[in-house]
Amino acid sequence: VTVPAPDKDGRRQILEVHTRSLPLDSDVDLDRIASTTPGMVGADLANLANEAALLAARRGHEQVLEADFTDALEKIVLGAPRGTVLSEPERRRTAYHEAGHALVGMLTPGADPVRKVSIIPRTMSLGVTLSAPDQERTNYDEEYLTTRIRVALGGRVAEELVYGSISAGAESDIQQLTAIARQMVGRWGMSPVIGPIAVIPSDAQGPLLPGAREVSESTHRLVDEEVRRIVEEAHAAVARLLSEHRNRLDSLTEALLAAETLDEDDAYAAARVQREPLLA
Repeated sequence: VTVPAPDKDGRRQILEVHTRSLPLDSDVDLDRIASTTPGMVGADLANLANEAALLAARRGHEQVLEADFTDALEKIVLGAPRGTVLSEPERRRTAYHEAGHALVGMLTPGADPVRKVSIIPRTMSLGVTLSAPDQERTNYDEEYLTTRIRVALGGRVAEELVYGSISAGAESDIQQLTAIARQMVGRWGMSPVIGPIAVIPSDAQGPLLPGAREVSESTHRLVDEEVRRIVEEAHAAVARLLSEHRNRLDSLTEALLAAETLDEDDAYAAARVQREPLLA
């Protein structure tokens, strides 16, 4: 039996139970923590509270701070720091890359709020930008999916803008945005050229079930062309956005280089972007 993940209010209640015995600092906002943990169930939230308490103890804190929770969440979701020491040019390039992701997320209407930005190398990456919605999403419209593609492109485009070249650091971003665009076109009917028909199989379908095997080679080419169109249009929009806000990109990058990790409030302040209020 699959137990559905609790909604934001349910996660808040679970966190209250698991933090009842912890000495919480006044800066701890359980509503905000609940907002940043979509998909987590009771055991996950208990682990988060326990990990935050352990971090606070290791750091010599008399009370558990919100930073302990956000760092614990980062460790659980993204993995522990791997101890890699980057050269200064690599640090700066990584900072611009992550600042690009973050700034596109901050300035694009409908994007998930940025919760943390870090240039500390972890298991699978040199840096990370963590975003999460204020409320649960159970359906994804075309505008939101396009926004996801733009945010994923933010790091690569920032490198293009600042350095005039690209690096291999955007590999996972490219895989992610390509998968989103292909599903928009081939599964969700979001291409006016292809129309509302499925031309690639769903995850549950094998090669003998309805899907890609039933369409012509010319349709496959159209899918590829539509995927490229969606991504190229998003790329152009992100390039314009970051060019127009280059001063914010530089400011956020310098703050990252100084602190290495920025929580939500500090990241928005460094970029000089007003954070939209939490949704009720």
